[in-house]
Amino acid sequence: QVQLVESGGGLVQAGGSLRLSCAASGRTFSHYHMGWFRQAPGKEREIVASISQSGGYKYYADSVKGRFTISRDNAKNSMYLQMNGLKSEDTAVYYCAARSPSTGTYAYWGQGTQVTVSS
Repeated sequence: QVQLVESGGGLVQAGGSLRLSCAASGRTFSHYHMGWFRQAPGKEREIVASISQSGGYKYYADSVKGRFTISRDNAKNSMYLQMNGLKSEDTAVYYCAARSPSTGTYAYWGQGTQVTVSS
């Protein structure tokens, strides 16, 4: 399995930027389709963005299109989420996750990093 650790969260003013990182260890990172999720207080966890093993395919939720950019560096076993134009509604705990090649579900999760956007 793969172990995931997020970093880069924090407090930022509306309109500001943050870059989240997800460091992977364990099995070969490049084998996993990866995703960023978030969960705001009182709300269900939702997918923010995902990226294929090679980075050639990227998905974004409508709420973040044009503001967030997902990327990965397989040589560094890392994934990133560049967040620009942050809004108060982006406030949440952000998680990175790896999709199991055998089940197709997100089976491996990090501990999360808090992003707080003040208006």
